[in-house]
Amino acid sequence: MQSRSARFRSPLIGRVDSRTFLKNSLPSWKRRIPEVATVVKNGSAGENETEARHDPAHAEFSVKIWTAVRPNNLDEKIDSIAEEIPVALVFNDISHVVMMASPGELDSFAIGFSLTEGIITSLDDIYDLQVSVGDAGIEVNVTLSNQCFMQLKDRRRSMTGRTGCGVCGAESLEQIRLPVPSVTSNNVVSHDALQKATMTLTDYQPLQRLTGAVHGAAWFDPEGSMVCICEDVGRHNALDKLIGCLSKRKLLGEPGFLLLSSRASYEMVQKAAMAGIAIVVAVSAPTAMAIDIARKASISLVGFSRDGRHVVYSNHQRLI
Repeated sequence: MQSRSARFRSPLIGRVDSRTFLKNSLPSWKRRIPEVATVVKNGSAGENETEARHDPAHAEFSVKIWTAVRPNNLDEKIDSIAEEIPVALVFNDISHVVMMASPGELDSFAIGFSLTEGIITSLDDIYDLQVSVGDAGIEVNVTLSNQCFMQLKDRRRSMTGRTGCGVCGAESLEQIRLPVPSVTSNNVVSHDALQKATMTLTDYQPLQRLTGAVHGAAWFDPEGSMVCICEDVGRHNALDKLIGCLSKRKLLGEPGFLLLSSRASYEMVQKAAMAGIAIVVAVSAPTAMAIDIARKASISLVGFSRDGRHVVYSNHQRLI
């Protein structure tokens, strides 16, 4: 079991020092976060290892509030508020990025981020993954294969994110877009399945129902039944957590589709492409760049999935 004292280290990659950044953050959440253990070794959890997960229940806490219901009158009650904490991702003892995230499923977050940022190509590229809680933040230390780590050092990409910010800290315009692979898939889904999934999405978002402040990224099977869902204050984080979860369960590449509770920005479509996801559905609108990337990556992009309708923006042949 890890000590609660995180080992914050100076970075050799980019400009982010997790010690400096996290030291200035409020530690009031710390007592609500449980300790965790090693979660990955040599690409898979061993029989005697704990598959540690921050309990999503710790991603919210209660506060007293006062609501103005009519002039000169305040009603007092207890409300649930979403947690937002600094999470430092450290690769081979070198700090890479600090993100603001919900304190749940951080092992999946690190795995998904590594995949969608092109740091690794599969879970086998991760030899070890440890999560530790410090006085001012949580550190996720990932041990990469030597080849992946050398490639990461060559890229020298580092950023200080706000809440799952997709481009904060990129050192040049060229770094904003990763080379996006073309997704080859015969995966198809019916319009009825999309609507079934959309109508049931909120049923699987307990944190959103409690706080009204988080995004959801979910994987549904071709019949529209929910397989896996992750929630986070950042929509990019929620997607990274989902992709990490799917990778651990060996479900990446299986038939189904991605459903987002948010808009479809270019970062979301880019992450989907990096994970080989062929069908991306969002309850809100896509951006122009998202449509452009979807078309280049052969992704079927669907927006405005709500109220019994949806709009297909690219590769409509997968919708039957």
